[in-house]
Amino acid sequence: GLPRHSSEVARLYQTEFIRSARAVGMLWAVCTLCFAVIEVVILIQPSWVGTRELHYRGGGPAPPTGTLGLFEVCMEMDWPVPECRGSLHTLTPLPAFQSPAVLVCMSLTMVWASVGCLCLFRFCNAATVYKICAWLQLTAGFCLVLACVLFPDSWACAEMRALCGEGVSSFSPGNCSVHWAYILAMLGVLDAGILATLAFVLGNRQDALLVYLGNDFETEP
Repeated sequence: GLPRHSSEVARLYQTEFIRSARAVGMLWAVCTLCFAVIEVVILIQPSWVGTRELHYRGGGPAPPTGTLGLFEVCMEMDWPVPECRGSLHTLTPLPAFQSPAVLVCMSLTMVWASVGCLCLFRFCNAATVYKICAWLQLTAGFCLVLACVLFPDSWACAEMRALCGEGVSSFSPGNCSVHWAYILAMLGVLDAGILATLAFVLGNRQDALLVYLGNDFETEP
């Protein structure tokens, strides 16, 4: 009769619920892994700031051209490969950019910790794992926001003046402009916010499913 029909509908809904949650969860896991790789690129690439295209008219030494990151300054020379100065191999940031570098490292650690938490789905409650990952990603986004603010605040330094001229000051890059690694860091903040929100939603859906299953078993004859 009707109870049997409603039970079949409920089980169909439950199956679709699990299937859709699993598909979105897989998409979230893949995006989390991609975000972790992007964080590594953001950290190590010397392309946070670069010189603008200037029309040199002669009458003196040509202005330097190149790019700068948290760990290295790369000057474009006559050689095809730019000459980079810094300590990327020892992970020693440029003195002026120590705070942003530490914050990006913290953000990177949080994101890779959330990737590591993906292994916990086999052993722990899925809702709990999603919520742990959400808080880790939220913290990663917060660290990245601070790094994006502190980086331009630290522009009044010797490395920036050597590359971008004497007109450099905090939040004013002189003859330079922000490059793709800094823009990628700002997009990373948005990415972290979206992934954390999605993880919270997935965690709450898992909780709702457990409550629903509990009620379903209680009503079984």
